Amino acid sequence: MELMKNLVILLAILLFVSLILLIVKFLHKVFWMPNHIQNVMRSQGIKGPSYKFLHGNTKEILDMRMKPMGRPMDHLSHEIFPRIMPHVHSWVSLYGRNYLNWYGPQAQLVVTEAELIKEIMNNKDGVYPKIDLEGHAKKLLGDGLSSTKGDKWTKLRKIANGVFHGESLKSMIPSMITSTETMLQKWKEHNGQEIEVFEEFRVLTSEVIYKTAFGSSYLEGKKIFDMLMNKLIKNNDDIESDKLERGIKDCIVKIIRKRDQENSMDMGINDFLGELLEASRDKDDLKRITLDDMVDECKTFYFAGHETTTSLLGWTILLLATYQEWQEKARKEVFEFFAKANPNQDSITRLKIMNMIVEESLRLYPPVPALKRRVKTKVRLGKMTLPPNMELYISILAVHHDPRIWGEDVYKFKPDRFEGGKAEATNNTPAAFLPFGFGPRTCVGCAPEVLGPCAFGLVFDTVLDFPEPLAGRGGETESLRLFTTTIRSVNSMLETEDGSFKKFCELRMAVVCELSLMIGLLVISSDIDLIG
Repeated sequence: MELMKNLVILLAILLFVSLILLIVKFLHKVFWMPNHIQNVMRSQGIKGPSYKFLHGNTKEILDMRMKPMGRPMDHLSHEIFPRIMPHVHSWVSLYGRNYLNWYGPQAQLVVTEAELIKEIMNNKDGVYPKIDLEGHAKKLLGDGLSSTKGDKWTKLRKIANGVFHGESLKSMIPSMITSTETMLQKWKEHNGQEIEVFEEFRVLTSEVIYKTAFGSSYLEGKKIFDMLMNKLIKNNDDIESDKLERGIKDCIVKIIRKRDQENSMDMGINDFLGELLEASRDKDDLKRITLDDMVDECKTFYFAGHETTTSLLGWTILLLATYQEWQEKARKEVFEFFAKANPNQDSITRLKIMNMIVEESLRLYPPVPALKRRVKTKVRLGKMTLPPNMELYISILAVHHDPRIWGEDVYKFKPDRFEGGKAEATNNTPAAFLPFGFGPRTCVGCAPEVLGPCAFGLVFDTVLDFPEPLAGRGGETESLRLFTTTIRSVNSMLETEDGSFKKFCELRMAVVCELSLMIGLLVISSDIDLIG
């Protein structure tokens, strides 16, 4: 009896001690550490909104975001920074270009100074790794190029470099042209009716990616990625999400096995899937990839490429439709290059004016408005000493809209700021322009030889297809006539006396801007980083 009583007392003491330890651990995480980090950073001159117990600054950030989004845009304006990131815009002005805020008890250093961004993104010691994906984002992208780290990233990056350079890249151009010609033919059949351009580009981008990734199996690829987008939309339903996850994997595995069989019969195709299969057979264990790696890469290839390219195309066409003088300059340049010849990889990259327009579009509307990194160990950044496990929030939008870098006309659409190249445009500050990231993990698809065919080709194939010159038209292609007629019709409507159509267009563009801003908020509020 006495023994039982002593055991009960001992158990009670152990439970009490465990409870005390849990409380101490909890308070250490949500009270002592945040206040300690806040004091350490303030002693180094880094200020920011004060930490609030448990929620940090999340309530303030949510309130600041909801206010501007609750007011509709009544005109087209490129001043989206205070609208899509009102907390960053406000606190940069109040606390400086780099400040500390709190995502719950998680310390987050917001970095908008280009030199510090360069130091972070160029680091090769692994002290600023990407933040690990969790939950639905992890299921969506798996452990592909955009999310993996270390040796595996190096291995997957080499495969991607092989796909997006040299002969592999040149082989993509015909499929791009075919897809855009099909889309243009459909546009012609509308007979002047309204076309939802952003949706058209979404479909176009998807089709090009299907064909680039899967070659002759692109119809099966379409089925997979229709499910992938369905999974993204319905990700609140865990059961449905898991079911879609299994369905996506089964479809990809089926395509892989079919292609593997074709390759064994000497029918292999040098596309993205072909490169993955080649890597899966590598005799070197350090270079060989698994079936799960191939599945994750297929998902990443589609999702990252689809969202960023659709955003670029949509905004660039909107800007061309809005600024008629640049529209005409671009049309003239394309006419001079391609009135009597089809485009190729080299000639597309020589479109200087189009290059300037696309770069200005990327500056005003970067596909990924922010990047996140984690401090792995105690490290020196600039003049600061950062503690481990701190998050770094790199605001690309803040840097792209910084008047100290770009001048007082920062919110104006001004492509000629890139006339002398990026170095001149950024006052020799390389990390001031980073629509596709910076450093070793710069997006594999952003190099000029890649961005040329994929972006310039799609943008101008969209408004100008390139068939053989028509007889009796002085060498002018049918697409050039179609583009000119369409633009003149739109311009004449914009110049109506009562201005009603112009007001309608401004309202419609404001809606498009609003939708894009909402998409941007979704990207910012998640941990999905689409840059590889």
